[in-house]
Amino acid sequence: MNPTAIYNLSYGLFVLTAREDGFDNGCIVNTVQQVTTTPNRITVAVNKLNKTHDMIAATGAFNVSILSTEAPFSLFQHFGFQSGHKVDKITPWPYQERSANGLVRLDGRYANAFLSARVVEQMDLGTHTLFLADVTDADVLSKSPSVTYAYYHANIKPKAPKPASPPPEGGERKIKGWRCRICGYVYEGAELPKDFTCPICKHGAEDFEPIY
Repeated sequence: MNPTAIYNLSYGLFVLTAREDGFDNGCIVNTVQQVTTTPNRITVAVNKLNKTHDMIAATGAFNVSILSTEAPFSLFQHFGFQSGHKVDKITPWPYQERSANGLVRLDGRYANAFLSARVVEQMDLGTHTLFLADVTDADVLSKSPSVTYAYYHANIKPKAPKPASPPPEGGERKIKGWRCRICGYVYEGAELPKDFTCPICKHGAEDFEPIY
């Protein structure tokens, strides 16, 4: 089986934000989907390792900022390559506003629309929780097209250098580490645990390549 086939599914990239006890946070997700129009409901699957996950589970409210093709790689680094458990992602980010529900959302510089939502049901998916939510507010912010996962990889994400070819059979070179093909995180060591999860982008061991 070729696991990269899943990358051809058409889906977007979003900044998911929440607020709990006066603390704002956000993360990058690619799983927002509309499931019904009457009532107007969406779902989002969020990794349990994300601080935003715990905040949504506790408060039942979130905003989705739909990213546009104007979004630079620095935005994905800011919201996706660092943890809200350790840093304040919202205060330093200049391009933001608050919606009627009191939660932060991105403004129209890098987002073309936003959705506010209230959770009505949760489903445990193991590593993730699927939140089913009513859309309580929404607006269009710009005419720029939405950025898709494929567009991000083709046009926004910097091209990583090609890994060195493995040594011929019987060669002396040894694996020194493993690089995440998604975000570039490097795991040092010859053996990568099969159940390893990237601490930055949350992808599994199948998305790592050896470094010689």
